[in-house]
Amino acid sequence: MSTTATQEAEDVTFAGPRTEDLAALLVAKERPPRPSALSASMTFGWRAMLKIKHVPEQLFDVTAFPIMMVLMYTYLFGGALAGSVDAYIQFLLPGILVMSVVMITMYTGVAINTDIDKGVFDRFRTLPIWRPAPMVGYLLGDVVRYVIASAVMLTVGVIIGYRPEGGFVGVLLGVALLLVFSFAFSWIWTMFGLLLRTEKSVMGVSMMVIFPLTFLSNVFVDPKTMPGWLQAFVNNSPVTHLATAVRELMAGNWPAAEIAWTLGWAALFVIGFGAATMRLYNRK
Repeated sequence: MSTTATQEAEDVTFAGPRTEDLAALLVAKERPPRPSALSASMTFGWRAMLKIKHVPEQLFDVTAFPIMMVLMYTYLFGGALAGSVDAYIQFLLPGILVMSVVMITMYTGVAINTDIDKGVFDRFRTLPIWRPAPMVGYLLGDVVRYVIASAVMLTVGVIIGYRPEGGFVGVLLGVALLLVFSFAFSWIWTMFGLLLRTEKSVMGVSMMVIFPLTFLSNVFVDPKTMPGWLQAFVNNSPVTHLATAVRELMAGNWPAAEIAWTLGWAALFVIGFGAATMRLYNRK
C-alpha cells in the first residue's frame, strides 16, 4: 500500500464520528424537562443561601444589628417615653422588629447590582428558565435572613422583658405578615439594583427611601403626640400600618383593617415594582 493510501486510511480511522453523526445522536436523545417556575426560583434561592455560607459576614446585619437596635432604643428611650424599660419594650419590640427587617431588605438590590457588575446576569438570561426566577430566588433567599433577624430580636426582647399576650400563635402571625410585606417591599430594591450603576448608588437611594418611612411612623411613639401635619403622613405610611398590625397580632388581637392595608400595600409593591423590575431585566 502506498504511503498516501496508508495516511488516508489512518485519517479515516482516527477522525472519529462526523459532525452530522454527532448532531443526530444529540437529537435522538430525549431532552431533560424544562424546570418549573418553582424549581428554578428555589434553585436561585439556594444559590443566595450558599453566598451566606461562603461569606458568613453577611449575617452581621441580621444578628448583631438587630440586637444593637433593640438594646439601644429600649434603654435609651424606655424611661423617658414610658416611665420604665419593662413598659416600653411591650410597645417598642414589634415596631423595632418591623423597622429592622424593612431596613435590611435593601441588601437585595445591592446583591443584584453586584451580580450584574460581574456579568453573572448575562448568563442567567440565556438559560431556558422562567424569566423572573433569578429575581424571585434572591427574594426567597432573603426571606431566610428576615426569619433569622426576627428570631434574634424576639429572643433578645423576651430576655429583657417582652411578653406577647398573643402567645406563640400571635407572634407567628405577626412575623408571617412581616415576611409577606418584606418580600413585596424588596421588589423596590430589585428595580433600583437593575436601574442604578453601582452598589453604592443602590445603598444611597435605599437609605433615602427607608429612613423617612421607618422613622416617620409609629415604631417608637404613638402618632397622637405628633403635630397634625405630621400625623397625616405617619397615619397613612405603609410602615405604620404594618407596625400596628404586627403589634396587635402579637398582643392577641385581630386588626382586620391594618392587615388589609398591609396586604394591599404589599400587592401594590409586587404589581408596580415587580413589573418595572422585569421590564428593566428584559432590556438590560
